[in-house]
Amino acid sequence: MITLAEKTKLIKPSVTLAIAAKAGKLRSEGVDVVNFSAGEPDFDTPDHIKAAAVEALRKGMTKYTDVKGIEPLRAAIAHKYEQEYGLRYRKEDVLVSCGAKHSLYNVFQAVVNSGDEILIPSPYWVSYSDMALLAGGIPKTIHTSETTGFRITAEQLETALTLKTKIFVLNSPCNPTGASYAADELLAIAHVLEKHSCLVIADDIYEKIIYDDFRVHNIVALNPALRDRTVIINGVSKTYSMTGWRIGYAIGPAEVISAAAKIQSQSTSNPTSIAQAAALEALSGPQLEVDKMVHEFKRRRDVIVARLNALPGIHCLKPQGAFYVFPNVSQLLGRTVNDRRLASPCDFADYLLEEAKVAVVPGEDFGSKEHIRFSYATDLDDIEKGCKRIADAVGKLD
Repeated sequence: MITLAEKTKLIKPSVTLAIAAKAGKLRSEGVDVVNFSAGEPDFDTPDHIKAAAVEALRKGMTKYTDVKGIEPLRAAIAHKYEQEYGLRYRKEDVLVSCGAKHSLYNVFQAVVNSGDEILIPSPYWVSYSDMALLAGGIPKTIHTSETTGFRITAEQLETALTLKTKIFVLNSPCNPTGASYAADELLAIAHVLEKHSCLVIADDIYEKIIYDDFRVHNIVALNPALRDRTVIINGVSKTYSMTGWRIGYAIGPAEVISAAAKIQSQSTSNPTSIAQAAALEALSGPQLEVDKMVHEFKRRRDVIVARLNALPGIHCLKPQGAFYVFPNVSQLLGRTVNDRRLASPCDFADYLLEEAKVAVVPGEDFGSKEHIRFSYATDLDDIEKGCKRIADAVGKLD
């Protein structure tokens, strides 16, 4: 009998992908499922980006590239941060990976030693804690709630930081809440971090998906003293609807990037060559399609927030960014239907999928026992239909 590594017992499969797969199976069987679980834009990749990949194929760009990514793409990423935030990085400070998730994984593996603490505001993206565990670290959370707009305060951070803290992770805009930090909030957080020695990971993957004239700020641009120990994580998946192309990147201190590149060299090697060509066009080419996509996401956000807040027992904050809402369903927990008690968000999510044929993601793996996550990366008709079905299902609860 094969004995598996102990670390495999510490982690769990991605609940988001599991729910999406379950919904997909029902759909393949002909069931009409409204899917609010998928964490990806429903728009097609813009044509000019696809054309760049086709042209790369025609030119024979089908071989290995530099492990860290092609030089023009790394230069374009460095240029983006100089142009948008006034931050000067060299192309050597950039590591292109197979998605932002891969970028994060590489950095965790390169930096974390056994017993190191990884400090994560909660609710959080599901993979942070498991990546910490896989690297031998100990995930530690800072709790937030609706009362703070799902944002931590500088005072909370100061209390939570210890000598064991190796990494502090900040995701703004945030998955699953859509919470985003204003400049003064980030400055206060940066001031606390300046007094500590931990590495800062700024997960900025949703930086372009923001609403209501909210402005995203970069923590290094606000406080340059953090530059030498901050790694910025980003990618093209969300901004350009390129989830399947699998291109993300890390940009930061040379020693961290170099170590993460060594990890990558012994796992995947380089990201896909033609996907890198497409990513280069995404960053360097026209940005009009991004604006159109964000405009449509805002319309959908406004509708889904209004519809959910109209349902008894559900309260939903309006997010500043990303394409998720994280409504509180605690008032519905403990209620029953056909002698079945819905004791947790997971129970409620199962009930919605079975009864209403609506797929949502329960909050437990995001660090909450009171919420469920909706992605509104789906069309308005589905949002209206899904919310009507949820209303009918909620109406059957005793």
